[in-house]
Parts: sequence; C-alpha cells; structure tokens
Amino acid sequence: MSDAGDFIDTALQRESSWERAEALEATHGGNHRYYGASVGAIRGTVRDALRRHPGLTHDDITALSSELWEVPVFERRLAAVVLLQSSVGLLNNTDLTRIEGFVRSAHTAALVDPLSTDVVGPLVERLDVVRRVRADSVLDRWARDPDDWLRRAALLSPLRALRAGAGDWPRFARHARLVLATPLVRDAEDDGGAAAAEAVTLVIEEMARRRPELQL
Repeated sequence: MSDAGDFIDTALQRESSWERAEALEATHGGNHRYYGASVGAIRGTVRDALRRHPGLTHDDITALSSELWEVPVFERRLAAVVLLQSSVGLLNNTDLTRIEGFVRSAHTAALVDPLSTDVVGPLVERLDVVRRVRADSVLDRWARDPDDWLRRAALLSPLRALRAGAGDWPRFARHARLVLATPLVRDAEDDGGAAAAEAVTLVIEEMARRRPELQL
C-alpha cells in the first residue's frame, strides 16, 4: 500500500464506530464492509492526505483512487470518490474507463451519484471539443448498457451543469427516453433494477423546480 493510501485507511479505521457501521450497512446493503467513519471524517482525511502529499500528479491521483477502491470497504471507496472530486481538474476523458469500473462495482447510489454528478459531469464539461466528443460517445454507450448503475451514471452526469443553467439537455432527454423504454431488469446482487429510472425522475423533478422550461 502507498504511503497516502495507508494514511487514509489508518485514519478511517481510527474514526470507526460500530454503531455507525451497522447503520450504514442497514442503509446501503451488504455489498461492502463498513468501518463506520462519518462523511465529514472521510472528507477531512482526504484533505489531510493531500496536504501531506502535495504535488500529486494525474497518475498519482488515479492510482491512489484505484488503490482505495480495490478493497470493498464503503469508506475507502467514498474516500476515492472524494479524492477524484478534489482533483477533477487533473482528469481527462481516458479516465472514464477507470470510473466505469468503479460504477459497475459500486451497487449503491451513495457512491454512484457523487461519482456521476461531481466527477464525471465536471470532467466532461471542461474537455476540449475533440475530447468532449469522445467522452460523449462513452456516456452514450453507458446509457445503452445493461448495467443499471452505469445507466444511472450517464443520466446524472449532466446534473451539476444543468443546475447552473448550462448542460446538454437534449442528450439527457435522449438518454432518459432510452432508459424509460428499456424493460426493468432486476440486479441479483442488490435486488435493485430501478436505479436508472429513479435517476430520470430525480433530474426531471429538480429541473421542474429550477428550470421549468426544460421538458422531456
């Protein structure tokens, strides 16, 4: 384990609480183990790690995120999400492959939603024209994928930009229609299957409040 990874894991275990771990498992299910660290502790730990290890490059950040994600502990994986959020300016369209792997193994909105809204969305929005075209083609593929969580990620990725008065609403609408026309398939691992359809509802309801001129 890298020095930064070891620091984060040790700090998260030090912040553990069995009561909180039980509550997290009851909320998010049994696809992960839980230390029982709070979201505030996770964010603070990642912030401290970045201070202790200044100047991390793109490759350092992505390698550390994979190191944290590799062990199926919820707090480690949320720390990986926070790390990518904090360093989204270093990411590019080629990192969508790594993020896709994270989404496919997450199986909970608590990880997929911030990855989609606060990592994938801002990453795509800041790309130049050529890289943006490539990234959009990846999101189009996600929207057609049988994996319900990957479709959810495609749908939620423009939400931050849409909230700000920008974003590609026609692309969201195409993805939403595609998802709504697809028969519901249950996921044997989490007994879900409605994650993508729920994402359509979340975006539409929020836009109805913020930007009612946008219609599906």
